[in-house]
Amino acid sequence: MELPLVSVIIPTYNRLDSLSELLESLWRQTYRRLQLIIVNDAGESVDSMKELYPELDITIVDMETNGGHVRARNRGLSYARGEFVLLCDDDDLLLPTHVERMLQEIGDADMVYSDVEIFDYDLEGTTRRATKRFVFAYEHDAAAMRKFSTFVSSGCLYRKDLHERIGLFDEDMYHYWDWDWFLRASDHAVVKRVPVASALYAFSQNGSNMSGMHEDMRPYLDRLSAKHGLGYLPTKNFFLLLEEPEVRERRAETEVLWDGEPIVSRRVAGGADRLDQ
Repeated sequence: MELPLVSVIIPTYNRLDSLSELLESLWRQTYRRLQLIIVNDAGESVDSMKELYPELDITIVDMETNGGHVRARNRGLSYARGEFVLLCDDDDLLLPTHVERMLQEIGDADMVYSDVEIFDYDLEGTTRRATKRFVFAYEHDAAAMRKFSTFVSSGCLYRKDLHERIGLFDEDMYHYWDWDWFLRASDHAVVKRVPVASALYAFSQNGSNMSGMHEDMRPYLDRLSAKHGLGYLPTKNFFLLLEEPEVRERRAETEVLWDGEPIVSRRVAGGADRLDQ
């Protein structure tokens, strides 16, 4: 019996170095039947990725204008041939057994998501080497997830026909689109946490993309709350929220797999210079 195809949707914008690291991590997967859909959101060309990783089934979709990451994901969905969809940001990474494990776990569910390791890093050339890392693992508590989401979209796997039930990603939710997706999926399908930290979530050296621009994010948080009836939600710094007693109580055990070593892409090993000539 033929193994199911997994369509991996990757929106990207001017981050060739981290994108190539992600492709390296996907090339290392123990589960090989993958369709990679790279949606270039009107940034610099990503065509070189096909030359760097010719073994991978890569579809490149070039957006005509920059429409944002949520719209890019929806465009990518229109090219998905797989029975399953896996989401991943262009600067995150997946450990080698990630896809295989997610497929093993989804039998009695419609969507599964893993725990993650969040890491800060320094650059060695263009390769990211972790300087700090911590495990992000929390119990799947439906009521608590309406107050503070511990769902990380990178690495989540779901049945593509879920979109037939709940529609596409909400393009009006530039921020909190993933929380919105989780809540909608939970209302209409079976969602399950997998207790393994097999996805790696990168954040910038000063941590700015973790704390966010609170004033910019407030309208989206209010929109999310109104849409799902969540009540007032605070826009505190991410790390401060993790120290709230009700969040600390949700911390869970998980399987840690990463040895902390960087994932070095072929782009670093002379590939980029060769392709640019």
